[in-house]
Amino acid sequence: MGRSLTYKILKEHLREGSLVAGEAIGIKIDQTLTQDATGTMAYLQFEALALERVQNELAVSYVDHNTLQVGFENGDDHRYLQSVAERYGIVYSRPGNGICHQVHLERFGEPGKTLLGSDSHTPTGGGLGMVAIGAGGLDIAVAMGGGSFHLIAPKVIEIRLSGELRPWVSAKDVILTVLERYGVKGNVNTVFEYTGEGVATLSVPERATICNMGAECGVTTSLFPSDEVTKRFLIAQQRGEVYRPLAADKGAKYDEVYHLNLSDVVPKAAAPHSPGNIVNIDELTEIKVDQVLIGSCTNSSYSELHRVGKILEGRNIAPTLSLGIAPGSREVLLMLSEDGSLTKMISAGARILESACGFCIGNHMSPGSNAVSLRTNNRNFEGRSGTKSAQVYLVSPEVAALSALKGAFCDPLKENLGIDYPVVGEVENYLVDDSMLIFPPKDGSKVEIVRGPNIGEPPKSSPLQDSIEGLCTLKVGDNITTDHIMPAGARLKYRSNIAAYAHYTFEGVDPTFHDRAKEIEGRGLANIVVAGLSYGQGSSREHAAICPMYLGVKVVLAQSFERIHQANLCNFGILPLEFLNEQDYQLIEAGDSLKLENLHSAIEGGKVTLINVTKGVAIETKATLSRRQVEILKAGGLLNLTKATLA
Repeated sequence: MGRSLTYKILKEHLREGSLVAGEAIGIKIDQTLTQDATGTMAYLQFEALALERVQNELAVSYVDHNTLQVGFENGDDHRYLQSVAERYGIVYSRPGNGICHQVHLERFGEPGKTLLGSDSHTPTGGGLGMVAIGAGGLDIAVAMGGGSFHLIAPKVIEIRLSGELRPWVSAKDVILTVLERYGVKGNVNTVFEYTGEGVATLSVPERATICNMGAECGVTTSLFPSDEVTKRFLIAQQRGEVYRPLAADKGAKYDEVYHLNLSDVVPKAAAPHSPGNIVNIDELTEIKVDQVLIGSCTNSSYSELHRVGKILEGRNIAPTLSLGIAPGSREVLLMLSEDGSLTKMISAGARILESACGFCIGNHMSPGSNAVSLRTNNRNFEGRSGTKSAQVYLVSPEVAALSALKGAFCDPLKENLGIDYPVVGEVENYLVDDSMLIFPPKDGSKVEIVRGPNIGEPPKSSPLQDSIEGLCTLKVGDNITTDHIMPAGARLKYRSNIAAYAHYTFEGVDPTFHDRAKEIEGRGLANIVVAGLSYGQGSSREHAAICPMYLGVKVVLAQSFERIHQANLCNFGILPLEFLNEQDYQLIEAGDSLKLENLHSAIEGGKVTLINVTKGVAIETKATLSRRQVEILKAGGLLNLTKATLA
């Protein structure tokens, strides 16, 4: 029986376990990437492993999140990151060089390789035929040390593409169509693999957009085959030597097949406040728009922004809104400058933003109160923009540009404002300038690592106790994201200092959480969080586990978890439990006294009984843990276990 491309690459990298869907496996990681918001803690954890050098093929440290340096904290983080990269053999991408996923696609991605990144949108690399996976920073630290990455062998859904996109319909509309079909929850331990005749009609940047937003479905990763389109892209990037053709075997077996005719796709939007809340643009055309933002790791390639420049050429944006454009990389920005696109954008009234994550993570360009903001990025969680009352819609660059001119939603298939569709062909030669990449010396042993006052240490976690008594400190509902748990935006600068960052834990959900958790911990009791479905959506930020651990959270009991966050909880010694019967969620209220006993044997068996002492009821839960996660929890976290293994 033929194999899917996913399983062919996994087989090449398999170190532990059986390659059977649902089984726990460990794979070799070729490349790692970090970004500054998650990277500082990842490298502090790598330092704690006491190794002399990174052990994987390539490690790259990108600075793309905390680039607005208000206060000393971000600048200190950047100095630390640059010095630790030089010391341990890591490539350092300086602030201003671009967003990690865009730059990695351009300069480092290779078909058939495995890539592990401390950012949930690492699957962008699937556009080049990589198995590219987002994970917590501690998993990246272990991979940099040569350790395996552990995951559940996924089921693979074939998304078979036919036809070809019409003018004014884009790759963003394709992935929004997929999100409409699969939603944002229930896709844990799944991979989307794109096949079919329609694949050849999509460029590598278009494929990357589709893989990038697959993360919003909660899948492990997404990927495309490596074909002649891939080859041309790599040659244009002066990296043709890394090309290798890759595709699924003929007759490959998939767990499910979804047929998608590209010719039938129409312009769509993700409406507030979820990437899975999909509507057709033609349903929104009466809505006025206050802000338009184009860019982010999802839609900021040269081809996309070159097309935006053509749409804006000789025109002016509506006087009622503001338009910001953030090129995805310095390479893109330079090319837009050279071909005149930048002038067209500025002349139209656009504000040119830094090549960084910026507005996507709420670091700037927050909309006004109750404003409607159209954005080409990948997430529109409530408050993520920095304005809780804002209505954020996710759209394609084409829809965004036309809507900026109109001042309201514009459906380009019915109302293109008299503008001919700008046909942009494949780029034959990208402008390659790696001068903002700092490559490490062969021997960094004498390099002094720079540590400012905001650089802390990884907090220590304790082994899992066999008996836990605590309180339900917080009860939340469905779809709690890592943004809810640990806010980004103005709070990001504290990520290197857990004691400071922990003050903002669950800030937008319950601003009293920090003080109450510290008080409960001071009484010798555990803090226990109870949640609904799909707990831990969104970013891979491990701080959503680290800070609760620091505050004495020992257990999170939910109706279901998202993959990366469940792994992060285990990695930091917090026991993730799921209700055996979802309706038992109703049997616990905030403030209830809870007890768990005989945990060591219970988690090995996968069934744990929780006693609600206050209500006098026993609640059956399940511990969906791999053998390795059981050992991690018993050790008090992955760092403890890894250090013990290396000792």
